[in-house]
Amino acid sequence: MPGNETHVVVLLSVPESIIMARQAGRSAATELGFGMADRTRLATAISEISRNALRYGGGGRCDIVTAKQHGMREITVTVLDTGPGIPDLEKAMTPGFSTGNSLGMGLPGAERLMDSLKVESAPGNTEVVMVMRRRNS
Repeated sequence: MPGNETHVVVLLSVPESIIMARQAGRSAATELGFGMADRTRLATAISEISRNALRYGGGGRCDIVTAKQHGMREITVTVLDTGPGIPDLEKAMTPGFSTGNSLGMGLPGAERLMDSLKVESAPGNTEVVMVMRRRNS
């Protein structure tokens, strides 16, 4: 449906780009009429996954796509990097597991904040797709 979708790309190359991705997500959620709590959850999830792409994947990109259709408002965030990949995805999805001396809440934390989160990872290609959707009021 033309006119019902927007697409923003933020390149993740320096720490400040995490803030840009977070702000782009918050702005997209505001435009779709998402409430403050949802905007905060979305921004937090984007920060966590973008930080992972920059820290572990050497950078990448964050694509934010919004859509309105069939009585729903939806934001899909895809974070891509070309780093070494996630060696043990099952462990990485476990709260508290960390390979980088952090709290280990990146992937599992983002998963709890979003309606869905899917990860595909191999050396040279990691893709995290997160979706938040709400019914139209």
